[in-house]
Amino acid sequence: MGEKVQQHVFTRADRAMYREKVRRCLDVFALMLGESQFDFERPLTGLEIELNLVDEQGRPSMRNAEVLAAIADPAFVTELGQFNIEINIPPRELAKGGLTAYEQQIRASLNAAEDKAQTVGAHTTMIGILPTLRPEHLTGAALSANPRYALINEQVFAARGEDLRISIDGPDPLTVTADTIAPEAACTSAQLHLQVSPAQFGAYWNAAQAIAGVQLAIAANSPFLFGHELWHETRIPLFKQATDTRPEEIKTQGVRPRVWFGERWITSVFDLFEENVRYFPALLPISTEDDPADQLAGGEVPELTELRLHNGTIYRWNRPVYDVSDGMPHVRVENRVLPAGPTVVDIMANAAFWFGLVRTLAEGGLPVWSRMPFKQADENFYTGARQGIGAHLFWPDLGYLTAYELVLRRLLPLAHQGLESWGVEARERDRLLGIIEQRCLLRRNGATWQIDTVHRLERGGLERPEALREMLLRYMTHMHQNIPVHEWPREG
Repeated sequence: MGEKVQQHVFTRADRAMYREKVRRCLDVFALMLGESQFDFERPLTGLEIELNLVDEQGRPSMRNAEVLAAIADPAFVTELGQFNIEINIPPRELAKGGLTAYEQQIRASLNAAEDKAQTVGAHTTMIGILPTLRPEHLTGAALSANPRYALINEQVFAARGEDLRISIDGPDPLTVTADTIAPEAACTSAQLHLQVSPAQFGAYWNAAQAIAGVQLAIAANSPFLFGHELWHETRIPLFKQATDTRPEEIKTQGVRPRVWFGERWITSVFDLFEENVRYFPALLPISTEDDPADQLAGGEVPELTELRLHNGTIYRWNRPVYDVSDGMPHVRVENRVLPAGPTVVDIMANAAFWFGLVRTLAEGGLPVWSRMPFKQADENFYTGARQGIGAHLFWPDLGYLTAYELVLRRLLPLAHQGLESWGVEARERDRLLGIIEQRCLLRRNGATWQIDTVHRLERGGLERPEALREMLLRYMTHMHQNIPVHEWPREG
């Protein structure tokens, strides 16, 4: 989302040209899928982590430009809010210690970034939603100084024609209005990338959709927003509502939201790109002079710039990605389900679980999606986000059972099998998936620790705002120790 664009006033001619270019890109992509050689023989994985910036008191610090200047590392980039930054980890294979190498590299990079951030009076923290955020922190003034964000903000509200209404249920329901997309900046995630062959993409995407609810349930880390206790993974409804271009009348007509789980299983990566073009109008109708058909005919690898830009403004929880690297095209699944944090090792455990499980489900036996209605995967997704690790989810042959039971009884062995297929050594598999196992045995993840700690602090006499701030300061101490969240002490 942070790709730079120039400030622009869009005309009707811009939109007509862009629509034609996007459709031309889609036609060329269809030809490429049938004729071109894609890079997938040594599939790479990738990882991005969004971070929050806070001051010494745990309150949001609107200083990302200063922090990025101090860090001076191209792996760190701007994000939507001035209290956000993102780190992009170079891609690597999983075999031969890849997961451990990821962990070591992320820890080293984040530790160095924290030291640099402190020189300008800020600290970094990995958490799904910063619990000390207040509505006054999420106004237009909080948006980062990147023209892309201003353009998206303008286009979202031009399409809506009215302010956003954010309404989330839970133990302490919340309803607020916003006149910018700034509330989206409250949602910080850990995003996983998996390069696959075009022929296998459908199976991997379907597998990722089938387990998205389980992912959310066991990794939930976002239970508070604006002082309200809401869903265990409140990022999910907040992100969907904060970028919604549909006024109420359009919603009732069945028009799809731009933050979208989807509505069917697929057979090809083309299905998703075609849906994106068919269902969603352009947010950023910026065209280039390149002709992808001429490029393909001339032996070049088309960038498909307009199609990629359009795809980047449709926020599927499992997003298809087309990219070109070292002159070779490839496709990958971008898994956008997970919250950031609580620790690097927790993120790596979540990643190991996902990489392993999708491999087994995509390449083994009778596909799970042939035995699960898509609407059941959709229901699992929102139930997992709402209820967390104790959510009751549906799984073929098992019916409804809690997320932790499902993982322990059925999914952990499949994740082990998949990691072994990727070439991950037994010691690495056991260490990271052992974290998932203990989290499920103890029924403790980031969301349950946050909720439990805040409740204990409140019983000790603190009001909710101070309890949230104190909880966050303790959270940050444990985060820097890189101890898995299920081992964090019960405090308050």
